[in-house]
Amino acid sequence: MQFRLQDTVAMLERTPRVLGPLLADLSQEWIAGTEGPDTFSPFEVLGHLIHGERTDWIPRARMILAQRPGSRFEPFDRFGHRAESEGKPLGELLDVFRALRGDNLATLRSWRLDEAQLALRGEHPDLGSVTLGQLLATWAVHDLTHVAQITRTMARQYRDVIGPWRRYFRQLEWPNIA
Repeated sequence: MQFRLQDTVAMLERTPRVLGPLLADLSQEWIAGTEGPDTFSPFEVLGHLIHGERTDWIPRARMILAQRPGSRFEPFDRFGHRAESEGKPLGELLDVFRALRGDNLATLRSWRLDEAQLALRGEHPDLGSVTLGQLLATWAVHDLTHVAQITRTMARQYRDVIGPWRRYFRQLEWPNIA
């Protein structure tokens, strides 16, 4: 599949609309469950997505578009969301995510990016030179992998109560073999 900005934006618009109905008003057990040590719960994934909206995608896109010599992305703190989301209700985080994503997509649309701009390069601290198009495509893939993580983590909460049907759901096994 080729990268198309309009398809990427359409994908990114959907994430808040998927997560709201999926997570709102669920019990603490559903939103706090993890897949084991050093993994994120659905609540933490939402906080992580918010942190990315504030510190990753659009700030890095701005850096690429500015084309300042020697500029390099700040390393992304995978756990930076913890202090931001601790003690907040899930509904508030859903609202914050929806608003930030809306603002970021409005910014992205306002740029009216062309192929030359999508080919501009920035410097990632671990990956080296990356294009704006690659960054934006990664934003969509990042969303999709975290939506999958949330649903997989939630499904695994019932791993031990579904009885013999468990053998039909490979994604319930850890580590993930699906």
